[in-house]
Amino acid sequence: MMSAPGDIEDLIALMARLPGLGPRSARRAVLALLRKRGPLMAPLAQAMAHVALTARDCASCGNIGTEDLCPICADPRRATGEICVVEDVADLWAMERAGVFKGRYHVLGGTLSALDNIRPEDLRIPQLVTRVRDETTREVILALNATVDGQTTAHYIADALAGTGVRLSSLAQGVPVGGELDYLDDGTIGAALRARRQL
Repeated sequence: MMSAPGDIEDLIALMARLPGLGPRSARRAVLALLRKRGPLMAPLAQAMAHVALTARDCASCGNIGTEDLCPICADPRRATGEICVVEDVADLWAMERAGVFKGRYHVLGGTLSALDNIRPEDLRIPQLVTRVRDETTREVILALNATVDGQTTAHYIADALAGTGVRLSSLAQGVPVGGELDYLDDGTIGAALRARRQL
């Protein structure tokens, strides 16, 4: 059985590490790229190299951008006094895609998990508490995934913010238990945000 040359096999192995791509899907993707080296592979490699050099985490919210502050945090119109807390950047992008939230975000970088040994200090919870105290924050919306770890994290954050006087709310029903924001349609996200409830 013939196999690809070493460099190509290395590329396939790297592609197979991406979420949603196994070894077979990675092999098909690499073959497609190789067939279109000029119009697709070269520009893709160039764009990836550029983003690798310029991408950085927003100093305020944890979103990914190319400046110290992401466009959302840099926009004065987004200073509404509302902070929407999400697990990761994919969830932030899902909320933005729905187009229903006009405030600012805070990306935790995960959720608390005893099984995975993820503690509060491993997440951006202390930064959230600091932001709530330093900024004029009226409401914190906990838009965490409806999983056991997501709910555990929400309760921990509620306790951490208990003395600040800020209003706490979470997404309403409509986000299925075990569901993840990145996989929900825009209508479901919008309805859940509009019908949020106080904790």
